[in-house]
Amino acid sequence: MKILIVLTYYRPHVSGLTIYVERLARALANRGHTVTILTSQYDRRLPREEPIDGVRVLRVPVLFRVSKGVIMPTIGYEATREVKAHDVLSIHLPQFDAAGIAFRARVSGKPAVLTYHCDLRMPSGPFNYLVNQVIHIANRIAAAFSDAVVAYTKDYAIHSPFLSSYLGKLHVIPPPVDVSSIDDRDVEDFKQRYLKGKSPAIGMAARLATEKGVEYLAEAFGLILKEYPDAQVLFAGQYKNVLGEAEYAHRLQPWLDRYRGKWTFLGVLNPAEMTAFYRACDLTVLPSVNSTESFGLVQIESMICGVPVVASDLPGVRQPILTTGMGRIAPIRNSQALANEMLRILKEPDKYQKDSAQIAGMFSPQATAERYERLFEDLLAKKAKEDDNG
Repeated sequence: MKILIVLTYYRPHVSGLTIYVERLARALANRGHTVTILTSQYDRRLPREEPIDGVRVLRVPVLFRVSKGVIMPTIGYEATREVKAHDVLSIHLPQFDAAGIAFRARVSGKPAVLTYHCDLRMPSGPFNYLVNQVIHIANRIAAAFSDAVVAYTKDYAIHSPFLSSYLGKLHVIPPPVDVSSIDDRDVEDFKQRYLKGKSPAIGMAARLATEKGVEYLAEAFGLILKEYPDAQVLFAGQYKNVLGEAEYAHRLQPWLDRYRGKWTFLGVLNPAEMTAFYRACDLTVLPSVNSTESFGLVQIESMICGVPVVASDLPGVRQPILTTGMGRIAPIRNSQALANEMLRILKEPDKYQKDSAQIAGMFSPQATAERYERLFEDLLAKKAKEDDNG
């Protein structure tokens, strides 16, 4: 099959969505399919077109930004050409251009699958409210022209204002998770570099962004220190110049100043470093606060590395722990409860050890790609049958 995958941001941009698509695209290419990524040239230094891991990446020039979105005047031309050249489309929401691209798929008779990663919530303000409404309308138009809608979990789908309207088209496909293998020595080197013998280590892997609820970990960490004075926080992910999050970072600074020497920002890590990060931790935390977090791939990564998780009681986000039993669920926006659940794991760590290999198999990129492949094949067969009958 020739598969066209469309999303606003792709590598080297780092987010849960880009990591998901990168793993899916690579797995589909490894299964013998021709895969093209149509995305934005959000940084003019990036090449317009390049191969990455057997996948063709085509970037469309950006004229200007609208909040976290981008305006690409030539996206229509590029999309029309690429839709005609491919057999199926995989469109990843949220994105401004989804409606027009899904319409082109319908007109061209090509099956289109929407993958809905999360609800979009813009910062407060009249302009962002207008942008939010435009994107919501575009998403619904895209869904109307698409043949199927994919969600990570049914839990998230039935609670999502968007997904719950399309349950008749819904297909649940677990997200792809891949963890690099490293030697025990690499883990010990990581611990020596960042922990210097201090413990326990509490990890968080995320961007420093409002929806991630970092302030609740900061408050809970103060409670942890009362019982574990040598506890450390390791924060993996972008923490400087996060798009649209300057005010949030400024608001967090007093907390971070208070924990100087006990809270370490690691920045964006490569896959091997991420494995070392997880394995160096005693537990990881995902204290997200709203439906812009629909699952949390980092939870599965942590579990595959043998490290339990405390996550917010949000639709979708709670499912990795409910499915595996490898962690605790805490009420959202409740630092005391978050600290209590962390302490339960720290005091009884063996209770939360599960079969990591089994978890890895459930969420492997190969398993996810196979599910998409079957969905694409079913839709192509249905289209062919409709054409024969028409």
